[in-house]
Amino acid sequence: MASSTIPLPNDPANMQLVTELELEMMTDMYRKMSDSCQKKCISSRYKEGELNKGEAVCIDRCVSKYLDVHEKLGKKLTQMSAQDEQLLQKMQQ
Repeated sequence: MASSTIPLPNDPANMQLVTELELEMMTDMYRKMSDSCQKKCISSRYKEGELNKGEAVCIDRCVSKYLDVHEKLGKKLTQMSAQDEQLLQKMQQ
């Protein structure tokens, strides 16, 4: 009876929703990363149309660190979610 209320992972509507949410999250992450790294690495009073070497290196490092932290957080949240799922299953037994 309870299984009928759980959404099926292969349901096309659910797949579309998951895809849209993932795209929205990635777009938001990119926007936040761009804003953060730009504020950190590029002066608001720039004089050149192109990035200088220092700015380019700063942005490269900033993006690398941002993505690394994002990946580590994702792994930790996945791990915590799996632990919560296991605990919930044990409690239901």
